[in-house]
Amino acid sequence: MSAPLTAPGTGTTSGPGTTQGPGNAPGPGTTPGRAAPGTPPGRAVPGPEGPDAPGTAVPAPAPPSRAVVLDLTGRTALVTGAAGGIGRACALRLAACGARVRAVDRAAEGLESLAGAAEGLPGKLEPRLLDLTDLDAAEAAAAGADILVNNAGLQLVRPIEEFPPDVFHTVLTVMLEAPFRLIRGALPHMYARGWGRIVNLSSVHGLRASAFKSAYVSAKHGLEGLSKTAALEGAPHGVTSNCVSPGYVRTPLVERQIADQAAAHGIPPERVLSEILLKDSALKRLVEPEEVAEAVLYLCTPQASFITGTSLTLDGGWTAH
Repeated sequence: MSAPLTAPGTGTTSGPGTTQGPGNAPGPGTTPGRAAPGTPPGRAVPGPEGPDAPGTAVPAPAPPSRAVVLDLTGRTALVTGAAGGIGRACALRLAACGARVRAVDRAAEGLESLAGAAEGLPGKLEPRLLDLTDLDAAEAAAAGADILVNNAGLQLVRPIEEFPPDVFHTVLTVMLEAPFRLIRGALPHMYARGWGRIVNLSSVHGLRASAFKSAYVSAKHGLEGLSKTAALEGAPHGVTSNCVSPGYVRTPLVERQIADQAAAHGIPPERVLSEILLKDSALKRLVEPEEVAEAVLYLCTPQASFITGTSLTLDGGWTAH
């Protein structure tokens, strides 16, 4: 039975068996382990054995942001999944640099909130309602874009033998076929101007797999390959194409998942982060949407003009194993 999915633009899902992010946190009944000795950073908190027992590390907060300086006046950017999370942060950041931003999503309320937040920024933000399963409309929307940020995504967690084929098809349509059509629509203008930046929001799951996420992992692996192909073809025309691949990003859905896991295991939320969600990450904290947006923006700078066909991984050391 198919679980309900949210708008492709939000990057979140709802309903039983759904989640967001690259990891697959164990469900109730999984015995949480203790933090490894010397796990940085943060302070130790008492474990269940008493105040003198070894504790787990409290994740340190994100460092203060230092914004990338870039003038994008005269550039047109298109961001999918712009109504919330990473897409919202990217849209605002690009508008703050003077770009004319086409903010694409099918969540009307989120786009309205985004437009309000963008008031007074140097660039102009244009909210555009669009369902990315309408592939012809997606390709047409990308015409004239100098910067393309493919961010929209959705998630369903289910064993392969129980994964609904229609949902698998929808996930690949939104997260792989739509980016192909958007790139296809944007390239003629980029080639004509001799300049273009394609940034595909991949994931740690574009580089690694997790059980029960067959559609998401397949789409992200495919997006990595599409991005590299666009890099090879675009290089003679001044167009770069790269992926940004974050680990768990702080969103309301992930924060709810942390609370649910804490209740299920009877442990503090900080232990859910360090021992379950971020078990394979060296840095025991979530990535902030604004951090991801800075990485996206950096790939649009002149200093990044030689970076193409690669993946900028923001996973806290997950893939260092």
